[in-house]
Amino acid sequence: MTAPWAEWNHILKIDPDKELPDEVTYGDLCATGTDAVEIGGTMGITEENMAAVIEACAEHDVPLYQEPSNPGVVVDDDALDGYLIPTVFNAGSPFWITGAHKEWVRVDGDLDWGRTWTEAYIVMNPEADVAQLTEADCDLTADDIASYAKIAERMFGQEIVYVEYSGTYGEESIVEAAREALDEATLFYGGGIHDYDSAYAMANRADVIVVGNLAHDEGVDAVQETVDAANDA
Repeated sequence: MTAPWAEWNHILKIDPDKELPDEVTYGDLCATGTDAVEIGGTMGITEENMAAVIEACAEHDVPLYQEPSNPGVVVDDDALDGYLIPTVFNAGSPFWITGAHKEWVRVDGDLDWGRTWTEAYIVMNPEADVAQLTEADCDLTADDIASYAKIAERMFGQEIVYVEYSGTYGEESIVEAAREALDEATLFYGGGIHDYDSAYAMANRADVIVVGNLAHDEGVDAVQETVDAANDA
């Protein structure tokens, strides 16, 4: 069975801790043509604000996934198509590689494994909340990134490798190195995509681009440009 993200070009990531621009609704964002909506964030995330955004997006016909930042914010909701769970391969703390995941299983017991997948994150912006929270080693070369991508796919069986620059536009050569290292895994890229051109450039290097801050900062038209670019690439 083909994984759904194998057919995606664009993901819209919505942060429950951030406001939307005036007169922009979750429905407007879901209607941009994005292939999926991923609900998640690093700071200020609670089960309550996660649930509120899931409820708002569930009314619309778009695949809906939760990306929980820790076990305490996981929402059990049939409206979700699944859970995409980060495991940060370059984290300095093992808690963010396997520890948080172990706690989720320990506390919740038998998870819905049929709707649960992991994302092999490689975090590259040292100033980002996710880098600081996970104590990520972001001083990595293209060879380092390629090696991380390869072990994620080949040693750990990851179906998704996610190069995350979170808030800043990444080095295109780094993303290309990750892509060239992969055979079957799907490469996600996120960070700093702010218009058609940046979306088009990264969509030509990654399989799927992830757009997040733009929705909160600029609104629907800006997101729509990135959807169009991802589909054109």
